[in-house]
Amino acid sequence: MIQIPGGTLLMGSEEFYPEEGPVHRREVAAFELDEHPVTNEAYAAFVSDTGYVTVAERAMDPADYPGVHPDDLVPGAMVFTATSGPVDLRDWRQWWRWEPGAHWRHPFGLDSSIDARMDHPVVHIAYPDAAAYAAWAGKRLATEAEWEWSARGGLVGARYAWGDEVRPDGVVMADTWQGEFPFLNTGAAGWVGTAPVGTFPANGYGLYDMIGNVWEWTDDYWTHRHTVPGAVAVDAGQRPSLLSAEPGSRIPRRVLKGGSHLCAPEYCLRYRPAARSAQAEDTAMTHIGFRCAR
Repeated sequence: MIQIPGGTLLMGSEEFYPEEGPVHRREVAAFELDEHPVTNEAYAAFVSDTGYVTVAERAMDPADYPGVHPDDLVPGAMVFTATSGPVDLRDWRQWWRWEPGAHWRHPFGLDSSIDARMDHPVVHIAYPDAAAYAAWAGKRLATEAEWEWSARGGLVGARYAWGDEVRPDGVVMADTWQGEFPFLNTGAAGWVGTAPVGTFPANGYGLYDMIGNVWEWTDDYWTHRHTVPGAVAVDAGQRPSLLSAEPGSRIPRRVLKGGSHLCAPEYCLRYRPAARSAQAEDTAMTHIGFRCAR
């Protein structure tokens, strides 16, 4: 783990998406953070030791999915599938599919394997799966403020974890979509999809993959805008979790940070420290992983 110094975070951004504001100051105490996302190898050790079964491998509760036919309530996860050509980017269903049998060991379905990906970030991790691993390891998940502070690596107000230029001197700094989304990906440093952890340069704190590769869970409940300290409680566990759920759902949403290998400027310019995304706690996808704090 990397020791992260405490300090005053200038959190958020007003440049890109409305949920990233308002920009405000947040005090962050010193803590430790994993050098890189949890890998398939590390998660396999956890499962071997505990027998843990991930959310994507479990039977689904019909009460959580009203209106869904019982035959469709089978274990599985959301899998990205590139389209054959340009599509309407307002309809995410054109490149995401529900894949029965997909989970962390079989990221693209039962015919796929992680045998050649043990040093890649583990994916198809729902929030309970990340929290269970963290508890087993004697750690926890970072808050959103801790995560953003760490991703900035000592820089104040920069757009990216390495500065204000997306490709300084032409160098690709993170595993993000290269080409035209969602049909043409030429690969970041040769990698299409996830890359081995540590493939891209570390930030100023020595942390790898804080931007790109996989989205990472934090412990904070989702809100549509930042809640400025002093207005109401902001730490995870203090927000009314039902307010974070989508309308009509009882599943709380948490904040994801960092962007992923599927982030592209024309669709998801969220490969930045200030960027954030809402994710239902029970949802596993091919671009979601995590790292731990302590």
